[in-house]
Amino acid sequence: MMRPPAEIGIPLEEVESPALILDLDTFERNLKRLADAGRRLGVRLRPHAKTHKCPVIARRQMALGAVGVCCQTVGEAEAMVFGGIDDVLVTNEVVDRVKVNRLVSLAKQARVAVCADDAGNAEALNAAAAAFGARLDVLVEVNVGANRCGVEPGRPALVLAEAIAALPNLNFAGLQAYHGAAQHIRDFTERRSAALSAAKKAGATKALIEGAGLPCERVTGAGTGTYRFEPESGVYDEIQAGSYVFMDADYGHNLDEGGGAVSEFEQSLHILATVVSRPDRARCIVNAGLKALSVDSGMPVVDGDEGARYVGASDEHGKIEFAESRRGFDPGERVRLVPGHCDPTVNLHDWIVGYRGNHVEALWPVAARGAF
Repeated sequence: MMRPPAEIGIPLEEVESPALILDLDTFERNLKRLADAGRRLGVRLRPHAKTHKCPVIARRQMALGAVGVCCQTVGEAEAMVFGGIDDVLVTNEVVDRVKVNRLVSLAKQARVAVCADDAGNAEALNAAAAAFGARLDVLVEVNVGANRCGVEPGRPALVLAEAIAALPNLNFAGLQAYHGAAQHIRDFTERRSAALSAAKKAGATKALIEGAGLPCERVTGAGTGTYRFEPESGVYDEIQAGSYVFMDADYGHNLDEGGGAVSEFEQSLHILATVVSRPDRARCIVNAGLKALSVDSGMPVVDGDEGARYVGASDEHGKIEFAESRRGFDPGERVRLVPGHCDPTVNLHDWIVGYRGNHVEALWPVAARGAF
């Protein structure tokens, strides 16, 4: 872990760049809005920690009522449990022998659950749990539309659920029914339709499993883009939104019911960059490139300046272009960038610099950075 790019109490202009900076007032409003929405919708919150990878933030989420967190890897789960989080769901299949052992060992320290879409994997999880003297909660992952992992809805899910329930060191704990591709469908009606289609498949599968005499204690899924829709179905009782704490430029393209940009959560996270070169009137170069931000979902956006566009990234440099009529940025000036995709951008940094007003108030380690 590198040393922090800031010290508590210093003004924001003294933070070394590139740095991951978090507006704490905005961040806290986002936390409260989803917590309030969960109570209003009548569902439990299990925010996805792959967004922030930070136990400090996970504890803030749980203090507002979240029942636990989701993780995508065993390493993330370890960081959360070691950071004091006592209820973790790994929303992924874990098949590597060493990772299975690491996962099961966590189940002796906290409530740990994992997903499965294969009976052979379930048997391996059971064998490891027996060896460690542990019991492990396992959810059947159902393919509800993303066409990534997951068994097909209906009978294939029932067969796997029955196989898991028959294993002595596993608990069949419900269904993982997450439609990741639906999160970024821009049109409101189409996004809602995709989410409700996923809910219909999950609901039919749950009914089939319960009709066979097997309790299905939870159906979990949803994300920042669809969290309002899944509870409408009455099928989901747990939602996994994660990006809502930070937001990013890609989510900024989603539309609300009236056709405007979705605005229920605010952009709280930025990359603080410094202009290092102004070769001509049409462009400048900042010190935030591929090692400071992810461009998998598009280029970052220059915050607060529609006349400037971040157009290209190399390892250590980012190119910003601006109109001839614009003054532009000069060497030494600071620029705030909205990341295209917050999750992998956070994974490029060791520290989150929290500020309030113009002064640094918090330095939070990204404890699960690169954790597999």
